[in-house]
Amino acid sequence: MLDEYSGYRTALDQISVNWANDPFKVLIGTILSHRTKDEMTSKAAEHLFRRFKTPLDLAEASEEEVQKLIRPTGFYRIKAKRIKEVAKLILENFKGEVPQDIESLLSLPSVGHKTANCVLVYGFNIPAIPVDTHVHRISNRLNIVQTKTPEETEARLMEKANKKYWLSINDLLVRFGKTICKPINPRCVICNLRIYCAYYFLKVKQY
Repeated sequence: MLDEYSGYRTALDQISVNWANDPFKVLIGTILSHRTKDEMTSKAAEHLFRRFKTPLDLAEASEEEVQKLIRPTGFYRIKAKRIKEVAKLILENFKGEVPQDIESLLSLPSVGHKTANCVLVYGFNIPAIPVDTHVHRISNRLNIVQTKTPEETEARLMEKANKKYWLSINDLLVRFGKTICKPINPRCVICNLRIYCAYYFLKVKQY
């Protein structure tokens, strides 16, 4: 389990490493990742950022060219439009710099709490807890929280988790969710955490 788990890198971690924690590239990469597999996000981000490196570059880019570069992601036409809008607003409202506060980030198109928190964590190294479907699912399966929505999970994790761990939570649980604790057919038999897992005892062990 450990070899497989430790060898997997998430798209946002890869973008952060490849582009020196550039907050703009993390922001755009997170928007690209919406409803898209990590492999496709990484591929599209690589193509896009080799051509357009700054908010100004992307704001002035042809929407058709952006669509072509990010085609591996789903909804690429909509995403091309949105990321150009984001680039323009960063230039107009934030002097070309990605803001570091959650309220300003949430004012941008296609940026919700998860995306804003990803920018804080992967772009600025500011403690936050981005909660996607993996973090929400695993936190509930392990009975760390008992929540209905990702927003509720974020709030509860912020209450329960020591702040010194916030930067690591998303990456750890996303990797764990993609390799071991999958949405369908989780690999409980090789999971070292199954002795703590409410899902395992309720759904698997009884059979």
